[in-house]
Amino acid sequence: MAPYGTPRYVDKVEKIFRLNAQDGSFHLNLDYFAFHRSTELSFNQRFVDLFGEPRPAEAEFFTMATNPERAGEKEAMAQNQHYADVAASIQRVTEDTLIAIVRYLHEKTGMKKLVMAGGVALNTKANYRLLAETPFEEIYIQPAAGDDGGSLGAALWAYHIVMGKPRNWVMPHAYWGQGYTDAECKEFLDSKGLTYTDYSDREDEMLDFVAESLTRKKVIGFFQGRFEWGPRALGNRSILADPRTEDMKEVVNTKIKYREPFRPFAPVILRDRAPEYFDYPQVAEHEAPRYMLMVSPIKAEKQDQLQAVCHMGTGRLQTIERETNSRYYGVIERFGQLTGVPVVLNTSFNLRGEPMVTSPRDAFNTYTNSHIDMLVLNTFLVKKPE
Repeated sequence: MAPYGTPRYVDKVEKIFRLNAQDGSFHLNLDYFAFHRSTELSFNQRFVDLFGEPRPAEAEFFTMATNPERAGEKEAMAQNQHYADVAASIQRVTEDTLIAIVRYLHEKTGMKKLVMAGGVALNTKANYRLLAETPFEEIYIQPAAGDDGGSLGAALWAYHIVMGKPRNWVMPHAYWGQGYTDAECKEFLDSKGLTYTDYSDREDEMLDFVAESLTRKKVIGFFQGRFEWGPRALGNRSILADPRTEDMKEVVNTKIKYREPFRPFAPVILRDRAPEYFDYPQVAEHEAPRYMLMVSPIKAEKQDQLQAVCHMGTGRLQTIERETNSRYYGVIERFGQLTGVPVVLNTSFNLRGEPMVTSPRDAFNTYTNSHIDMLVLNTFLVKKPE
């Protein structure tokens, strides 16, 4: 909600959160919180008195920026704007705090590259401000930056500290989850008695068809290889669509993801073409965009070409190269050749409230319970009647 709000409540946030701008240290005023006493509540009535009643989780969210045609619903519009302004205020304080911490780190170390982890490192808008407004020249964020990343830390600690092995491994991608062979995908499809096309000996033809289908506004469930480790769908468990028109954002949100139509989607772009579309210094050389961990401004002259993935002038981009994921790259490359736009809309392969799909069965269930037009399972393609 933050992009639709104004940070008008920073003064209220500062009643519950105090920042030392000199070194980035901070503390909470626990008079407003309950997490240290309750297993169910994180805030108390004093917090509610300060910020207002909590928004019901299933309440419809709309503002003048998202739905100007609903201006007549004044009371709901004003309440939603209040929530957006609270979100924007907390986002601003979070960003300013991170900037203070990072500037202090640079002052103390003089280093040029910063590594971040933890759940807050997934705040992509804050990450871009860190890159743009601090002296660090590059920021690396482990893609499973939340609690799930602890498993990697434990494994590396044992490998390097306990076993004494040298530090020479560089993580090349995030595709470390369970994978399924072509034989396993075929077995599942046959068990359902489904009609499908087998492209196992003509993969280029499948990629041509998928890219051409995207230009015809078809939405593709794209399932291949090992699933992504971390919270971002990076092309192995993704839903793909044409990014060029505003209506496609509404189609994917309302008919597939079953969520509010204003919610943004991510643009995935060929790595070497990213500088043409994004105001992000040395974007083709940085690692964070590989894992969809930065929100970057989209160049003004390109925004009209990316209406479905442009969120208030920005995009949470993913860059991709052929060596990392050749099948995914091939779809985007071909779409670019057909349209002149080397970008595809990418969102996680799941329905609202469900985890990302893992198995062919999961993918098929999501495909059948939504308006996804086609399903790719490795080199097999299933499509609904037109």
